[in-house]
Amino acid sequence: MIAAAKDGDKVAFETLIRPLLEPGYRLAGGMLQDPQGAEDAVQEASLKAWRRLRQLRDESQIRPWFLAIVANECRSARRSRWSSVIKAIVLDQPVEVSTDSVVTGMELRRALRRLDQKKRLVLVLRFYLDLPLDEIAVITQASVHAVEGQLQRGVQELRQRMGVHRG
Repeated sequence: MIAAAKDGDKVAFETLIRPLLEPGYRLAGGMLQDPQGAEDAVQEASLKAWRRLRQLRDESQIRPWFLAIVANECRSARRSRWSSVIKAIVLDQPVEVSTDSVVTGMELRRALRRLDQKKRLVLVLRFYLDLPLDEIAVITQASVHAVEGQLQRGVQELRQRMGVHRG
């Protein structure tokens, strides 16, 4: 199937990419916190994957390869001028969560948005997409050990931002 797609067979490519779109959208949604932006990022990533399919060396790594393209698209989207303006406005709102309150999804998303991109990316890949550490390492171009550290620091910072402490 991959060989056919590499030879220009659009149907073969669509068959390969279709099961990757939903995880790609979940990754983009977690990274961008914007459904329309996530759709745009996945669509652009799909086009880039089609154009770069010949660069895929290990055919068993198509999922981390595609998700890395999605992650790069999300980084590019966040660097855009308008994204920076929106981010500055949204992040000026304080996040207050007492240890007695129930943590809501909105509070979690706000706190996640406040993390730097590297921490956010590994947290989204691990907890939103349930990816194993070795695939996260491929996507982020880091060692498994580095990913473990980023996850640990990301979870710790997320807990601090949300006012959740180990009891």
